Amino acid sequence: MRAVLDPNVIVSAVIAPGGAPARVLERGLAGDFEPVVSALLLAELADVLARPKLRQRVAVADAEELQQRISERSLLVADPEAAPPLRARDPGDDYLLALAHEQRAALVSGDGDLLELAGRAPVFTPGEFLRMLDDPELRGFGA
Repeated sequence: MRAVLDPNVIVSAVIAPGGAPARVLERGLAGDFEPVVSALLLAELADVLARPKLRQRVAVADAEELQQRISERSLLVADPEAAPPLRARDPGDDYLLALAHEQRAALVSGDGDLLELAGRAPVFTPGEFLRMLDDPELRGFGA
């Protein structure tokens, strides 16, 4: 199974290490599913982790180590050139939809603009995705 983790899920994992986003991230880094990343996703993650508000909660070294682990343990693919079949209310999220669509991957997000597409696109909250990982009948999604 493949999944694209919205950078907001990764940031939430860092801020709340006991929450569902953290469990999703750790399971991806442990190989329970194949995380998919692209240059745009990694750049957005780096940008968010470098913001002063987050620097108060996440040390520079910890942010860099996390980015390194994600880069090493994820499938790095080219950013899609084609538009996604569905568009988000926020056009800045469309690259995530296109990436998930092109890679036949689930999109794990906490963003309401993306979650409103659930049922029409494979977009899941971290909690929903964890349940998918634990249900053998659902694990085939995005394989």
